[in-house]
Amino acid sequence: MSSFIDLGISDEILRAITEFGFETPSDIQKKAIPFLLEGDSDFIGLAQTGTGKTAAFGLPLLHHIDTKATHTQALILAPTRELCKQISEQIGLYSKYLKGVKSLPVYGGAAIVNQIRSLKKPQHIIIATPGRLIDLLKRKAVDLSDIEYVILDEADEMLNMGFKEEIDQILEYSPEDKFTWLFSATMPKAIRKIVNKYMDQPMEVRTNLTNEVNQDISHQFLVSKSSQKREALCRILDTNPEIRGVVFCRTRLGTQGLAEELLSMGYKVDGIHGDLSQAQRERVMKRFKAHDLQLLCATDVAARGIDVNDLTHVFHYQLPDDVSYYTHRSGRTGRAGKKGISISLINSREKSKINRIANQLKIDFTQIDIPSIADIGKIRIDNWAETILAKEYGTKLDYDLLERAFDLFDDLSKKDLIAKLLAIELDKLNLTEISKESSRDKKGKKDKRMDAPSYRKSKKKYGKKSGKKFFNKKKKKDKGKPDFKKKNKKKNKKKY
Repeated sequence: MSSFIDLGISDEILRAITEFGFETPSDIQKKAIPFLLEGDSDFIGLAQTGTGKTAAFGLPLLHHIDTKATHTQALILAPTRELCKQISEQIGLYSKYLKGVKSLPVYGGAAIVNQIRSLKKPQHIIIATPGRLIDLLKRKAVDLSDIEYVILDEADEMLNMGFKEEIDQILEYSPEDKFTWLFSATMPKAIRKIVNKYMDQPMEVRTNLTNEVNQDISHQFLVSKSSQKREALCRILDTNPEIRGVVFCRTRLGTQGLAEELLSMGYKVDGIHGDLSQAQRERVMKRFKAHDLQLLCATDVAARGIDVNDLTHVFHYQLPDDVSYYTHRSGRTGRAGKKGISISLINSREKSKINRIANQLKIDFTQIDIPSIADIGKIRIDNWAETILAKEYGTKLDYDLLERAFDLFDDLSKKDLIAKLLAIELDKLNLTEISKESSRDKKGKKDKRMDAPSYRKSKKKYGKKSGKKFFNKKKKKDKGKPDFKKKNKKKNKKKY
């Protein structure tokens, strides 16, 4: 099967996805859609982030929706509000030419009163985060008694976020004769337990798991001191002004801090993490999708809802502890047949982590150099000169102000004026020299400190033979410490 027409999709849906830019189905779509169109069995789809799982379950689900019925027929569970909202938007796009399909996203961070009001109207499909759905069920604002399909999207991530209890409760609220479709990047034991407990002989499909990472992604890393990572990142941005990407950080605090630092330096960047309100997150994503932002700093969880096909780069500002998270992060670029670059910023001690990721995911990493100030200077000046040459001043320029400027600069030659303007532009770079130790180590040169007299002297003094002497000195220092037993005895005497 080489096209969506061959998969058996209806003309109305086919028309909508063609307008949306769908051309060739992905592996998970080829394998899942024909089976799910039958709609008479449970299903497990194992595929990585960025492989088109939403369409894999969304397109066949729309075939099974009876728009004449007024009850809720399908429930889609997702781990984050961003992903929840993204699925809702895509369901809306797929059903553009289907009359009467009603779907509603419900998630935390938005006013529950408004969601309850919307749920009073017929909704064929509910897309929800587990926590908010439990709240709504307790308030009896949602009825799952007639649900025919339950889809668990990013099931492994829902469990990682601690939603095991909520998923159990939700599945117990739903009827036994429903069909359950589970989509996940991995199949840990906890998910297998859910499968055994709630699913009946499911059809299981695995795609792209032996070589988990998208082949359209180039994997690179650079080595710098931890304190100089931000400057290294800035240099990459300065030498590649067309970059559009996501920078992954481990913590919410680190994400916001980096975003604020980059913003203060003049980069078009913002952060997205769990501490933001829903309105703030939506505002950031709207700006990013509209290309008002060049870069997005994000935590792993918040990034689950980022669905942008034209990202050129992914940066790992801190490497994830879990190798699968590297795959999820990198999968944000290299989508829809385009090439992407994944760059890890590491310190010298983290090379073993890079090797572990390379071995487990069977990918090759290329080490890159941090761009030099000279490299950045050339590119910055080229861009600066091109901007000036392209500037049209027209007739709006005040003639008196122009004459005043001529008078002020009258004594300067053309070369002097350009030199001064250039100096101002270069000052804006505000770059400091990054330590050359890493490049020296890479070339195999000996550290000059090894030849310093003080180093040789200290090595001689505290070598293996003088080890005892060294520790004896430490013991002498300890003699000055108070004897806590004696202190306690004194306290006891006072007491009695």
